[in-house]
Amino acid sequence: MTFFEELQWRGLIHSITDEALIDILNNGHITFYLGADPTGDSLHVGHLLVYLFSKRLELHGHTPIFLIGGATSSIGDPKPGGERTLLSREEIEYNGQKLYEQVLRMFNCEMVNNYDWTHKIDVLSFLRNYGKYFNVNYMINKETVKARLDSGISYAEFSYQILQALDFEYLYRTKNCQLQIGGQDQWGNITGGLELIRKMNGADAKAYGLTVPLLTKSDGQKFGKTESGAVWLDPKKTTPYAFYQFWYNTPDEDVISRLKQFTFLSKEEIEALEESLKTEPHLRKAQKALAAEVTRFIHGEEALLQAVRISEALFSGEYQGLSHQEIQMAFEGLPVTSVEPGTGLIDALVLAKAAVSKREARTFITNGAISVNGKVVDFLEATLEKDNTVGDTFVVIRRGKKNYYLVELSQK
Repeated sequence: MTFFEELQWRGLIHSITDEALIDILNNGHITFYLGADPTGDSLHVGHLLVYLFSKRLELHGHTPIFLIGGATSSIGDPKPGGERTLLSREEIEYNGQKLYEQVLRMFNCEMVNNYDWTHKIDVLSFLRNYGKYFNVNYMINKETVKARLDSGISYAEFSYQILQALDFEYLYRTKNCQLQIGGQDQWGNITGGLELIRKMNGADAKAYGLTVPLLTKSDGQKFGKTESGAVWLDPKKTTPYAFYQFWYNTPDEDVISRLKQFTFLSKEEIEALEESLKTEPHLRKAQKALAAEVTRFIHGEEALLQAVRISEALFSGEYQGLSHQEIQMAFEGLPVTSVEPGTGLIDALVLAKAAVSKREARTFITNGAISVNGKVVDFLEATLEKDNTVGDTFVVIRRGKKNYYLVELSQK
């Protein structure tokens, strides 16, 4: 199948503005851009699909430009909930550099910042040279604007679509950039840029737009969120282990589509995993492949091996080989209770809130419901000592099958 047919098979094409783009993607060369407003200092997995799409285009011989919205983030794009909190110039510059560093780990690209050309335009030039090309009735009917008309929208956010169109025209004129890509929610902004290009450069100007789907789970929920929030690409915000687990926990009904969209595995490899999902779902080969491929791509081989090591240790209960940092990753978010070496297990259970009283703690122990570092402890006189810690200082207590408690022995 052709390159474009593969993109379709993977479920990566939502809309294109011109059928002529198909032949260019298959057989030609085009410079394209995608943009991000640096409203935060990290991308998350909800952003990831369009960046992986850019990598596919790059591997096929096309040239990417990554645009940082230093200007557009100064006003913010309209969102349904209301006006965005404005960021300082220092915050925008810091966030932009962090995003660029993340993008460079995914594909090679030139970075441009729309602040560099936008801040030079005075207000009269903006209105005369750009504003005159935009029909207010057309702008009001953009979905992002319509959603805010009842609650109110500022002129600053209303003008966001003009600034984004200005970006496409500038890159078209100065860098021969003929294609903008983005999520399907960017369709209106992309087509606005195409209109501006044609009005300013002639009706025969060749420029194109392409959108990829916004992802939802099979139950309709927004993809990329957990109960605790976004899954970040920054390992300081979401550890590689937690990142790996996010993908590993993909439901059976979603995993094949995620393999197509988020990995570079071949059609034959994915079809083999689909067959395994049907015949031996308990092995979770598809989920393991998905988690491994995406974690390796974002965090590298070493981080992947660490994530797998932690996962296997938790599954087997063999924590002894885990480092201090890996124990912290494995039980991130779990409260840590500090006790003195030699503390009795009964007291430790109460202090860690694994039992409400010493009497309940004794019952748990005598019933074999308590394990320490993966081993059942059923004698009441047990104490927590330095020589049976993992990761130098930690003791992992489990009550029953799923209730974990992390105890740290204080240094003496």
